Amino acid sequence: MAMVTADASAAADAATKQPEADKDYSSYNGASTAGVGGGARRGGGGVVESVVARWKREDMLDKCPLALHAAAAAFAFVALVLVASNQHGDWMQFDRYQEYIYLLAIAALAFAYSLAQALRHAHRMRSGADLISAPSARLFDFIADQVVAYLLMSALSAAIPITNRMRTAVINNFTDATAAAISMAFLAFVALALSATVSGYKLSRQMYM
Repeated sequence: MAMVTADASAAADAATKQPEADKDYSSYNGASTAGVGGGARRGGGGVVESVVARWKREDMLDKCPLALHAAAAAFAFVALVLVASNQHGDWMQFDRYQEYIYLLAIAALAFAYSLAQALRHAHRMRSGADLISAPSARLFDFIADQVVAYLLMSALSAAIPITNRMRTAVINNFTDATAAAISMAFLAFVALALSATVSGYKLSRQMYM
């Protein structure tokens, strides 16, 4: 009789603990499932975010050449106008100095090149077709930007010393105009140097792929 009672008590205790165990395991399993689902959702969101970020980066790199060449054309044009109009008689004539004639010629070249490149990139973005074949377009951009940027730096290197010597003796409209032209030509150089950097990055990706 005592054995039967003990078995009954053990069965009752087991019946009492079983729901609690089931409850614990079900809760644990539910938490695990939710965690896995949340991780999957987070993983999917990370993939989407990376793809969107890549699209934005590609779009920015695609628009950079147009913006940089347009800026270079604007700066070079201002430098060109400042030098060409810098004529005040006597020694204050830009054409009396080879350095300023050289600066004028390179500013005109940089303006013509940058404007042509800006129009080309605008046409490419609007029509989807480049005027230069795709395999050689990036190589052309990379080399041409560097060449024109180098010529601008060469003109700046020639014009800066003589302008500094003049400004130590006198500061007037002539020296102020030449200094402003040099500043604009330098900004055009910076824009083309940045454009060459972007072109080099695109070219390296093209060669890698």
